[in-house]
Amino acid sequence: MNRPVSPADVKNAADLIAGLVRPVTLAPVAEGLWFALEFLQHTGSFKARGAANFLTAHRTCGTIPEAGVTMASGGNAGLACAWAARRQGVPARVFLPRTAPAVKAERLRGYGARVTLAGETFQEALDASRRHAAETGALQSHAYDHPLISAGAGTLLPEIAAAAPVDTVVVSVGGGGLFAGVAAAAEGLGIRVVAVEPENCAALAAALRAGRVVDAPVDSVAADSLGATRASADALYWINRPGNRSVLVPDAAITAARRRLWAEHRLAVEHAAATAYAALEHGSWRPEPGERVAVVLCGANTDPSDL
Repeated sequence: MNRPVSPADVKNAADLIAGLVRPVTLAPVAEGLWFALEFLQHTGSFKARGAANFLTAHRTCGTIPEAGVTMASGGNAGLACAWAARRQGVPARVFLPRTAPAVKAERLRGYGARVTLAGETFQEALDASRRHAAETGALQSHAYDHPLISAGAGTLLPEIAAAAPVDTVVVSVGGGGLFAGVAAAAEGLGIRVVAVEPENCAALAAALRAGRVVDAPVDSVAADSLGATRASADALYWINRPGNRSVLVPDAAITAARRRLWAEHRLAVEHAAATAYAALEHGSWRPEPGERVAVVLCGANTDPSDL
């Protein structure tokens, strides 16, 4: 599919994954401000939505091969893929670089995935997963750059809109799958989307400046989840739509926002999730007077010992 992910794609995804994922909980924080507690989702992040949509859509079309599904990811996307595959009785093989922490591999195995260590970098693991797909016929999934993945992530937006009268939704961005899906779902609803990235881990902002998808450096405290070197073409399309914004925050603001979420709200989230909140706390983006805002806290697969 060469066209960008669309509102219709998100609607189809919502129909497909109804009952498979947990509806988001909105917590009021202050007048006109809510936290969308998506870290309560299966596997601890929003990624479960895209994985569920990806596999359910392929099952509906009869295109899940006997070899199952494969991808490269030691993070939330891999966990979501393994979880969704187990729920549907589909074999899953996840490739990790040899440098990945052993705890990630064990958690993937806990969801029933077969784990293969390949290479020293994520790119080498990705190349290995692609070779596996080519050799076995396994279905290749992706952490963010796929229309079914983005559309599944976007199902978060109509749930937020149904729960509170928001004008703006603020999301963290790595590769842009969540942003693209949410922005597509927001089209025509009078809701704008603010895309927040770490200053030194900003593939979408780099693409916006260049006018095309480009490679970007990865150097941030939130790089374990937001460390995509390239944004998706869908994310670039939707950031250029009227009303949507791209903002950057420094690592110090991300760390401070994460600690404040714990100190004031007892929410232990990833640095990636705190990145969205950091935009408000740091002042990188300020809502207009009376603007009603929902901040998506997208994941909580983190070590809370440093809080």
